[in-house]
Amino acid sequence: MLEYAGSQRAGLRAEREAPHLLAVVRSLDWILVAGVAALVVVGLWGVAGVTKFAVPNDPSYYLNRQILYACVGAVVLVVAALIDPDLYRRYWRAIFAGTAVVIAFVLLAGHAAHGSTRWISLGFFTFQPSEFGKLLFVLAIAGMLAERERDLAKWETTLRVVGIGLLPVVLVFAQPDLGTALVYLAALGAMLFIAGVPWRHLALLGATLVVVVVGVLWAGPAAGVSVLKGYQQQRLTCFTHPTTCSVDARYNLEQSQAAIGSGQFRGRGPNGSSQVKLGFLPESGTDFVFAGFAEQRGFIGAVILLGLYLLVLWRGLRVLTVARDLFSATVAGGIVVALLFQIFVNVGMTMGIAPITGIPLPFVSVGGSSLIANLAAMGVLLAIHARGRVSRYARRR
Repeated sequence: MLEYAGSQRAGLRAEREAPHLLAVVRSLDWILVAGVAALVVVGLWGVAGVTKFAVPNDPSYYLNRQILYACVGAVVLVVAALIDPDLYRRYWRAIFAGTAVVIAFVLLAGHAAHGSTRWISLGFFTFQPSEFGKLLFVLAIAGMLAERERDLAKWETTLRVVGIGLLPVVLVFAQPDLGTALVYLAALGAMLFIAGVPWRHLALLGATLVVVVVGVLWAGPAAGVSVLKGYQQQRLTCFTHPTTCSVDARYNLEQSQAAIGSGQFRGRGPNGSSQVKLGFLPESGTDFVFAGFAEQRGFIGAVILLGLYLLVLWRGLRVLTVARDLFSATVAGGIVVALLFQIFVNVGMTMGIAPITGIPLPFVSVGGSSLIANLAAMGVLLAIHARGRVSRYARRR
C-alpha cells in the first residue's frame, strides 16, 4: 500500500477538532489552483478559435456558453474545496446508489445523439450524468475501501468491491459509452492499488481483464457474438490493423493528423486553420478539439496546454502524499489517474497512438458537464490537501 500522511486515527482526531475555515483556506494548494485556472483560460482560448465558424453570424456562441459553464464550475470548485471530504466517506452508500440510479435513468429516458443515449435534458440545460459520475464513482468506491481497510487482504473484499464497482461501468457501457466506461475502470484499478489490495489480487484481476478483452474483440465476433457496436469494433480494428481500414473509416484520424501537422510551430490562427474553418476536421470542438487547437495554436500552444496538464497532475499526486487518511488518499489517486487516462486517450487518439473514443479533453472540450465535473474534482483535491495539511500541523503541535 502506498504511504500517505496521517492515519485513520489521526483523521478522526482532525475531524473532531473541526479546523477553522481560515486554516483550511490557508492550507489550500495555491499552485494547483493557479494551474487549474490557467487550464480553464487556455481551454477558453482554444474554444474561441475552434468554434468560431461553428455558428454562422455568431462566432462567440460556444465561447459564451463555455464561459458560463466555467463560472458555474468555479463556484462548484470553491464549495467542494470547503467541504470536509470525510462527509463523502460517511455517505458513500447514498452517493453510489444515487449515481447508479441516475446513470440507469439515462437508458430509460435519456436524450439520444450520435447513436448514443448519454444525456438528460432539463429544458434549460442538458447534462451528461456519466461525467459527474466519474467523481461520484471515485468517492463511493473509496468510501467502501476505507470502510473495509482491515479486510483488504481478503479475496472476499476485493471481489465485492470490484463487483459493486462494475455496476456503473456496465450501465455506462450500455449507453453505449466505451470511453467513459474505461475511465471508470482505470480509476477503479488505481484505487485498488492505492488502498493496498494484495498484488496477487491485482494480477488475477488484470489477467481476467485481458481474457475479457480478447473475448470481446476476437473470440466473440469469431463465434458470431458481438458485444460492441459496429462503429466501436471498426475503431478498434482500425487502431490494431490500420491497413485493413476503408477510406471512410480512416477519415477522422487522417484529418486529425493533417490538422496537427499543419499547425507547425506557431499555428495558423483561427482564420488560417483550413481543417477547422472549412469543416474537414470532425467534432473539432469536442472529441478532436486537441487537433483543432494544435492547428490554430501550433506546437507552442500544444506545449503550453500539455505543460499545464503536467503541472496539475503533479500537484494532484502531491495531494495524495499529504492525505490524512486512507479514504482521502484513495480519492486523490482515483481522480488523478482518471484525469491522466482521459488526457492520454484524447490526445493520443488525435495522433493515432490510441483508439478513437468519445472521451472529451478535460477543461478544453466544449460542454458543461465535463468542465463542471472536472472543476468539482479539483475542488475535492484541494479539500483533501487542505485537511491533510491542517491535520499534520495539529499533530506536530
